[in-house]
Amino acid sequence: MQDMNHFDAPRVGILPAGERNRISDVAGVRVGHTTLEQGDIQTGVTAIHPHNGDIFLEKAPAAVTIINGFGKSIGLVQLRELGVIETPIALTNTFSVGEIATAQLKLATAAHTEIGRSWPTLNPLVLECHDGYLNDIQAFAVRQSHYEQAVASAGADFAQGAVGAGRGMSCFRLKGGIGSASRLAVWEDGARHTVGALVLANFGRLPSLVVGGVPVGRMLASEQAAPQASGMLAEQDKGSIIIVLATDASLDTRQLGRLSRRAAAGLARTGSFYGHGSGDIALAFSTAYRIPFQADAAMPSVTTLHETRMDALFEATAEATEQAIINALWAAITVSGRDGHIRTAIHELLPDWREVLAQQSAKG
Repeated sequence: MQDMNHFDAPRVGILPAGERNRISDVAGVRVGHTTLEQGDIQTGVTAIHPHNGDIFLEKAPAAVTIINGFGKSIGLVQLRELGVIETPIALTNTFSVGEIATAQLKLATAAHTEIGRSWPTLNPLVLECHDGYLNDIQAFAVRQSHYEQAVASAGADFAQGAVGAGRGMSCFRLKGGIGSASRLAVWEDGARHTVGALVLANFGRLPSLVVGGVPVGRMLASEQAAPQASGMLAEQDKGSIIIVLATDASLDTRQLGRLSRRAAAGLARTGSFYGHGSGDIALAFSTAYRIPFQADAAMPSVTTLHETRMDALFEATAEATEQAIINALWAAITVSGRDGHIRTAIHELLPDWREVLAQQSAKG
């Protein structure tokens, strides 16, 4: 079985990556998983901490882009209105959104007993994809305790692939799941900032898959190398992807919204066209400053990045998103789940992927 902490995947783009090539290359960002993997239950939850402090008392500036709105997430309305995150970002399956939102409320009110009393209420933030092909989603297997475990286990080094919320996810009708990457934006004056991406990849038609400009999906579909390949040409692009972006660049909410929109460029490079039934959401936050909860606390004096310098961050966002999707595919292992359904890992179908990509790239 492949080690989901250590895997080889195609390298896309031209920008340098951070030390870990994960979203956690943005200092303070941590990720934790709880994975449920037994028989028909193939699901889980993933939690992303935007910084090391108390996220309710020190909110993170953020913005969200709805690329295609076929989704059931919670918390996006207030996020769009106020431009802040005040809980860890939770990822899970579609039917577990309510359970995880309740878990977020309970953890927050245990830490701050005046939430919802003399203090304002809390805005839970839970994003989802539908994993019902591999997972018996009607079993409602994800519990509040699983979210608590994911939050408690979060760290800078975390597994990718068929773990956490990604356990039951499919991508291009192959095994998908959690993927992460980072890219450095570097300016001529020597300034640099990091953009990290984490995706919950659960979208796409097999023939549409493109890896580094090579139409890998068409090759697999034409050879019918995977059991899922038959009939894929006629299938819709239905599924979802959640893209979470972190940066240490000082950006306001409007600029973070601009950044989040560029995730769509990286998503498109892999072969997605944001189909009718695909819920595609990109959320971006900055760790450069924090917004205090208390009204009498001093607001941060923030100097934001000049608009003319945003292009470097846009490029880093597109590359990090594309790489995170590729990493989700290559980190995944083959999973058998509900009613014997199987999603096959791409590295099993293309064990010679290095030679294939090199040959196709040489053909131009």
